[in-house]
Amino acid sequence: MSETPTGGVQPGAPIGPIAFLGLGHMGGPMAVNLVKAGYTVTGYDVVPAALETARAHGIATADTAADAVAGAAVVLTMLPSGKHLLDAYRGTPDGPGQPGKDGLLAAAAPGTMFLDCSTINVDEAREASALAVEAGHRAVDAPVSGGVVGAEAGTLTFMVGADPADFEAVRPMLEVMGKRVVHCGAHGAGQAAKICNNMILGISMIAVSEAFVLGEKLGLTHQALFDVASAASGQCWALTTNCPVPGPVPTSPANRDYQPGFAGALMAKDLKLALNALESTGVAARLGPMASEIYDTFAAEGGAGRDFSGIITDIRDKSVQPRGQA
Repeated sequence: MSETPTGGVQPGAPIGPIAFLGLGHMGGPMAVNLVKAGYTVTGYDVVPAALETARAHGIATADTAADAVAGAAVVLTMLPSGKHLLDAYRGTPDGPGQPGKDGLLAAAAPGTMFLDCSTINVDEAREASALAVEAGHRAVDAPVSGGVVGAEAGTLTFMVGADPADFEAVRPMLEVMGKRVVHCGAHGAGQAAKICNNMILGISMIAVSEAFVLGEKLGLTHQALFDVASAASGQCWALTTNCPVPGPVPTSPANRDYQPGFAGALMAKDLKLALNALESTGVAARLGPMASEIYDTFAAEGGAGRDFSGIITDIRDKSVQPRGQA
């Protein structure tokens, strides 16, 4: 991609300046990796501390989102929810005693690439893409998997929903921030893949955690159960990479008192998105809704800031004594 005279982008040439909006735990390291790779990045975040951290890592910052977007070839967003994204795209209307403000779509030059890496509802992703295209821009949804560790290491997985030409245009940029970039289909398909993947992850982490607590009750050591299940039909990422007990996988959060790589609050959010999708499509799911309820409770009862694998402590704490024991 290259800059057009108006600041937009064209396929097939190097990318122009990037406006990066949302410099939190995920967005900040992603922006740093782009700068290290030689991209011109101007960042913005509503949290002053995030702006300070960004500047300390060599990222230029703007006073407003509109200032960051002005002249950008790509507007990359990493925002908390679909409502935040849609409000940012549209702007806010005049209200009682408060002037409205233009949205990002109005502030951007024609033909700008709007690349959203937030995790939001599929319908919201499709609506955001439609708004961008209607405003004369291009749109890609590319939610990520890999957590803060992956964001810092540049090893994220990107699940991309886009027209083929737009996917190829942003692929080099995504490959700077991640080790795997998958084109999942048209607009919204990236979000669909992310939601389905994380529903599998949430369910499997609960299953693995329940199995370890059961193993404890039956007298199995953690290592013995891991050695069997990791080489048998119970093998899965929740076991072999993010093992919920300390010891068998030294790099798992369980060895750091469940300091989050992927926080319980984020898993609860993603499972709520999956629940919304299940309900809107009429899928006869049972485990997905149950996992959503379990993680909602976990987050509300103190697990929001812990790694989602900390669900094992909740299962253990709520387990009853074996029959015949006081």
